[in-house]
Amino acid sequence: MTRGRKLRFFLVCANSDRVAFFQGLRLDREVEWTVFQRGPMALEQVFNAPPDMLLVDADLPQLSGPTLVNMVKSENVYRQLPVVLCLTEEQQLETIDFHSVEADDFLLFPVSALEAKSRLSLALHRASRELDANPLTKLPGNTSIIQRIQDLIDRREPFALAYVDLDHFKSFNDKYGFSRGDEVLMMAGRVIVNTIRSFVGKLSFVGHVGGDDFVFILPPEVVEPACQRVIESFDGIVPHFYDQDDQERGYILSTDRKGNPQQFAMMSVSIAVVFNTDGRLKHFGEASQIAMNLKKKAKSIPGSSYVLDRRQS
Repeated sequence: MTRGRKLRFFLVCANSDRVAFFQGLRLDREVEWTVFQRGPMALEQVFNAPPDMLLVDADLPQLSGPTLVNMVKSENVYRQLPVVLCLTEEQQLETIDFHSVEADDFLLFPVSALEAKSRLSLALHRASRELDANPLTKLPGNTSIIQRIQDLIDRREPFALAYVDLDHFKSFNDKYGFSRGDEVLMMAGRVIVNTIRSFVGKLSFVGHVGGDDFVFILPPEVVEPACQRVIESFDGIVPHFYDQDDQERGYILSTDRKGNPQQFAMMSVSIAVVFNTDGRLKHFGEASQIAMNLKKKAKSIPGSSYVLDRRQS
């Protein structure tokens, strides 16, 4: 493990001795442990604020460890989260089918502190090498986004691709600093993920292009209500990231490079939606180009808005 910010590990375990074992490990990098005794609560927290690693005890009340692992991995945006399954006897190795349980590694207790430390370090580094994800939001990055779009195009599957851009994010960053700007980006990512997850049983994907640009993919028939929900949620939350005087004023007062006073509107969201129906698109670049033109139109509308490519819808 390389040095840097504190890592966040989630441990789902009802065994106090095993919890103490993990918390006592002297890892190469500082770790903040969050312990859950039940799977459902851990699942909710993983989806709201994904950790750097998830460790799951195979023996859990209510929700079994393997079931919890598969529920996390079934969500596209969390497939790259490193998950380690903790087993307490060799018999579990015989009963667990690792073809169907999508853990990235396992620990068989009793295990030495040195082996546990090494295995966790290996799992984390392996995930980092394979991870095409934004380091802030943990959402899939450009490579995964392009692959997903092109795969859907090649299979001639109908889909709607939405590009999401935060308006006036730079002026917020300039006034409040990068730390608060990062908090806004994480909030935006959570809003999009939670919105898309609400369309149960629908083919979906969420990615973070970089900076204040996100994408999501849904079936064409549900993308418009999804855009409406994203805007409603974002507009309801984002004012709370501003200081009280800016909230009351409704805009930011700042100065440009020449020292002239300027007013900057509060952040909003612009969404451009491209449709692929009847196999019209042949390459992901086509979708990107159409979306860029639509996004310009969306950004010209004051406040949060979405624009649909009616030619293909």
